[in-house]
Parts: sequence; structure tokens; C-alpha cells
Amino acid sequence: MKALVFNPFSGAAGDMIFACALDLGADREQVRELVEAAVDVSVDVREVKKKGIRALDVRIGVPEKEKARHYPELVDLIKAAKLPARVEKSTLATFAIMAEAEARVHGVSELESLHFHEVGQSDALADVIGSSAAIHLLDCEAVYCTPINVGSGCVECAHGTVPVPAPATLEILRAGGLHFRGSNVKKELLTPTGAALLTHFARPVESFPQGRVKAIGYGAGDAELDTPNVLQGLISELEEQLIQDHIEVLETNADDVSGEVLGNLFEELLALGARDVAIIPATMKKGRPAHIIKVIAKPEDSAKLARKIIIETGSLGIRVIPTRHRLMAARRLENVSISVGEEMFEAAVKVARDTAGTLLNISAEFEDCKRIARKCGLPLKEVLRRVEETGWSRFS
Repeated sequence: MKALVFNPFSGAAGDMIFACALDLGADREQVRELVEAAVDVSVDVREVKKKGIRALDVRIGVPEKEKARHYPELVDLIKAAKLPARVEKSTLATFAIMAEAEARVHGVSELESLHFHEVGQSDALADVIGSSAAIHLLDCEAVYCTPINVGSGCVECAHGTVPVPAPATLEILRAGGLHFRGSNVKKELLTPTGAALLTHFARPVESFPQGRVKAIGYGAGDAELDTPNVLQGLISELEEQLIQDHIEVLETNADDVSGEVLGNLFEELLALGARDVAIIPATMKKGRPAHIIKVIAKPEDSAKLARKIIIETGSLGIRVIPTRHRLMAARRLENVSISVGEEMFEAAVKVARDTAGTLLNISAEFEDCKRIARKCGLPLKEVLRRVEETGWSRFS
């Protein structure tokens, strides 16, 4: 399967995504003509070096300073541009993601009254149209995004000084479920436009899916940093339809530990980041009853989880069993609504897909279903059934 993977180790902005997709092989002249016909701008593509890495740099020339636009004005401009259907759909979806985030941050109930500032300018419109067109021209079956470096510190915007990530960017990250991290770079590395484009096109992964690289591209950012300010992208032929995830298994035997202590340990380990916990009844030498504690953990979390097990159980040692990797489905939490009588209830479902996008499984979140069952008086198993049936109907 041909896949596009973005690796935003230095963040992402609209122009970086645009340039990266062009560097990966999208037809530069075709995309430039499309953008310049749709928006009153000029598109200049040039090669630059960022700390020794060759990258493409896209510069959008705007004739004069523009006034900020309302969201409906932007929608009308996009529809009037007569873009190819796929490009128009992606452009509208990307601005809708930004509009919903801005509305939530500023408490605006009607999108029609939403006032766009920086993201409503022609250069932002050109970046989104150009990025959408270039990504579609790459004709990949799937798009993925590794964890995004958002930077740190504060940034100036139309509403004053705000922390990084900016509130609208953070809202987009929350809604899109993208993985991200901060860094010691005191700068805004992820913009709302970059976050919205990645949310629309890409599915989050914690590491590169296994495959053979066919093309590598770099899109340059504006700022000069101590590290290369580029967005890395690659086109890969994936070898597996499941995602690789590197883990370790922690294991110890515990005797003379009460059920109450083990139950509390179970919750504490999950809260500390354990991927899964199993406590298995066992018989030790001389017929003593005991338990085997097994914890699946990310390698970077193993030390703190092992320490917690020792503190809580009195164990003198934890076996760490490294694994080559595990294969897993890409999982994403989505919300569904079910009706009970005249009331509507919302519950989360975990949607599992392979890298080709094939739906493998849907499971209801237990705590949400338990809450609904208690409130409406239905058996828990009936609520679980209804939520999962709704999920299968909506996402298959």
C-alpha cells in the first residue's frame, strides 16, 4: 500500500506542508497554476538549505494588505474558485476544522459570525488549496502523521500574547486526536493551518509504519532555528497492514499481597502509563497462593512502572522482557449517540483499523456505558450492544 507519512519533528505550517508535498513529487507547475487561478496571489517555489538539509520553500506573494474575513466569506471564495472536487472538499473541510476550533475558543455559537484573522488571509487560503492539491496529486492510499513538535513559550496573535500551542491550535489537536509534544525551542512550531491540514488528511501514529521508502521530501519553515526547520515527509510502500509498536513486558511474582492492594496497584499502573495490566492467580512453591503481575509498557515507562510495583508489593525485583515489536491496529476514540426513550446519550467507542483503513473492530467504552445504564435503568450489556451497533453503522 502506498502511504504518505509526515514527520513533523520541527512542527508544521501550511507553507511547509505545501512545499513538502511538492518536494515529494506533486507537479509544481500544475499546483502553482491552480492556486494562482483560485486566489489573487503569486506562488514562488525555490530550493533552500536549512542547517545543511536541502528543502523546498514556498513563498506566497500577496498584492496588498487585506482586511480580515468572516468565515462565510471564505467559504464563498473557495466555492467560487471552481477547484477540482477533491481539492474543494479538502479545502472546505480544513477551514471548517479551524472555524470550529476558533468558535470554541472564543465562545462563538454561530460560525456565520466568526471573524478570521491570520488564517483568513489570502496566503493562508493559498497554502490550504496548494497543500490539498499537492497531496491529492501524490495519490496515496493512506496518510499518517507521527508526533508533532509544537515548540514552547508564547506567541503574538490578533488577541494578544498566548501560550504555545496557541488556543486554537490546541483545540484542533484535541479534536483531531493527533499526537504532539513540547520542546525547548521557544517558538510556535505548529500553526493552526498546519494542525488543521494534518487533522484533515492524516491519521496519527506513534512511529513510522513498517515499509520501504520510495520518496523523501522536505518543506522549509520561515524561521532560522538551531536545528533544521523543515517538515519531513516520505512516501512508503507499507509491508504490513498493522502498525508496529515497541513495548516491554514487566513481570513479577507476588505472594502475601492482599486483593485490595493488587486492585489499587492495577489502577495506579494504568494511571502511570501502562498499556495493559494483568494479574494472574498462581501457585508458588510449597503450595503457597500467589499472583503473577504482568504489565505491558512503552520502554521509556518501564523504570517508573517497575518502581511502583516494588513500592506497592514489596517485590525485590521485576523481570523486564523485551519484545521485538508488537503488531496492532490503529485505534481512535470517536463519539456516538444513542436514544433511550426520549433522551439522547453520548458514549465513546474505540475504532480499530488497519493501515489500509479497513475497519477491524469497534468496542464501546465501558465507563460511558455504565453511566448510561445507571441513569436510564437498562442492563449494562444492552447499552454496550446498542453503542457498538451504532458505531458499526456509523463507521463501517
